[in-house]
Amino acid sequence: MTQTDIRALLDLCYQASESIVQYYNDEASASLFSSKEDRTPLTQADLSSHQILSSGLAALSPELPLLSEECSSSEIASRHQWNRFWMVDPLDGTREFLERTGEFTINVALIEEQRPTVGLIYEPLKHKASLGVVGAGAWALSMEDGSWRSTAISTRRLPARELVLLASKRHSNPRLDDCINYLKSSHEIARQNSGSALKFCDLAVGQGDCYPRFSPCSEWDVAAGDALVTAAGGAVYGMDGAPLQYNARDTLLSPHFVAVGDRSADLWDGLLACVR
Repeated sequence: MTQTDIRALLDLCYQASESIVQYYNDEASASLFSSKEDRTPLTQADLSSHQILSSGLAALSPELPLLSEECSSSEIASRHQWNRFWMVDPLDGTREFLERTGEFTINVALIEEQRPTVGLIYEPLKHKASLGVVGAGAWALSMEDGSWRSTAISTRRLPARELVLLASKRHSNPRLDDCINYLKSSHEIARQNSGSALKFCDLAVGQGDCYPRFSPCSEWDVAAGDALVTAAGGAVYGMDGAPLQYNARDTLLSPHFVAVGDRSADLWDGLLACVR
């Protein structure tokens, strides 16, 4: 992607975030939602962000299809024929939005040959973004006086003693317990909880070491973070130890994964064997 494309993408996420924040600040509207077939909540903020992103991405790159959480089945019926497309979650963390924690994001990824090559995670309440371009690097960006300011970011080497485990307070299961117990055999563990895709951002900026995910989520929850962490020097492994593939199966549910900051560390092979 060119610098012009990246700026256009940032500006588009800014527009979508303004709509989300408008709903968020209206407490009456922010508490209204319906339930989708999978029993996850859907708000007007989700739909408004989807519409803005859908229109904007079509204008930015009319040749690329869109696979968004809020697309209809008919809109993505031919998705297996797509080699290059946008994968979007217009509002990742709808439950966090409803509970007013502020921990929600906009996730945008460019998928090429079943892998994310560009990932943007946007924080609407802060007008901050984390951008990864695989093979080029990763940056933290913020809007200041109408301009985007960027700082290069990277993951950190695995500490010798205390390991920061990134997780969600909502998620606890036996496989996660096994993961934590394995890590405790070699490190002290500090658990840091956050919502939505923010865990990928913490990993990419060197504020965490491992983000294991063994609870249900969808590919649009993961793709942008995968590109971000990979571009920043880390990796996202499936249970087989291989990179995740996107839009490669009948389901759009994501396989379980372990995202890590220091991909050179030997610790992860043992971890994957423990939880596989």
